Amino acid sequence: MPIVTLPFAELVDRFGPVPDGVELDVWDVEGPYARPDDVAIAFLPFYFGGRHRWQYVHELPNLQLLQLPSAGYEHAVPHVPGHAQLANGRGIHDDETAELAVGLALTSLRELGAFQADRANGVWDARTTRSLADRRVTVVAYGAIGSAIATRFEAFRTAVTVVARTAREQDGRQVHAFGDLPSLAAETDVLVLIAPLTDETERLVDAELLAALPDGALVVNVARGKVVDTDALVAELQSGRLSAALDVTDPEPLPAGHPLWTTPNTVLTPHVGGNTDLSVPRSIELMRRQVAALAEGRAFENVIDS
Repeated sequence: MPIVTLPFAELVDRFGPVPDGVELDVWDVEGPYARPDDVAIAFLPFYFGGRHRWQYVHELPNLQLLQLPSAGYEHAVPHVPGHAQLANGRGIHDDETAELAVGLALTSLRELGAFQADRANGVWDARTTRSLADRRVTVVAYGAIGSAIATRFEAFRTAVTVVARTAREQDGRQVHAFGDLPSLAAETDVLVLIAPLTDETERLVDAELLAALPDGALVVNVARGKVVDTDALVAELQSGRLSAALDVTDPEPLPAGHPLWTTPNTVLTPHVGGNTDLSVPRSIELMRRQVAALAEGRAFENVIDS
């Protein structure tokens, strides 16, 4: 009987009915699995760190699918056994990450963090801040999460432009190519990054692109830290010309003494875009569909063509 492993017991307990001929089990990939020959699908833990753990995945000779909980997958591609497929968590974190992107923008523009610091110091300062409405927002890139982000920013009465690897018409929007970013930057008040990390997107936002943004522009990064040239961003922040609201950094976790701890005009969260109470139920929904595909001999969802 093929086994599907889930990373912690709550997922098994909440899974519900299991198709005939499939067994669920708990495996956190912290050590070898007891019945390696029987594992057909392995769902990895939400935070899968430590390269030593990949060796246990390679000990599963009949593994069909390695399922990530995250939309990002670049970290896993080099470690997938040749006989298995890799799927990402597309759809799990769309709403969570889109919420945080808007929240980061509002926190920066409306100076919510500064007002909380005022409260801690007993200061009542009813100063004027910047509105999100009427801002020009550019979203990079335009997958499922990018679409969710664009829709939410539009609800705040902003003018949204979307950019992706290839130009196209999608969802009634004109999607621009990455190559258009330098010209679009000059007309961007809020630059929102959700691009996956690839050779093409690493340091896509470099010193030249940052310099093309107008004075006072805000960079919101809910993608990967390496999509931005950190040194170039730090220089812009230290000059006071730009602002940043970052859920991801390069390096990550951010080490003690790094300039981003103290740069002005900076909002920072510790990579929590997909870390809410919605993650578990959305993960279970995807797990149920993948298990049903296994039982029925159908193609799996979200498979990465690497």
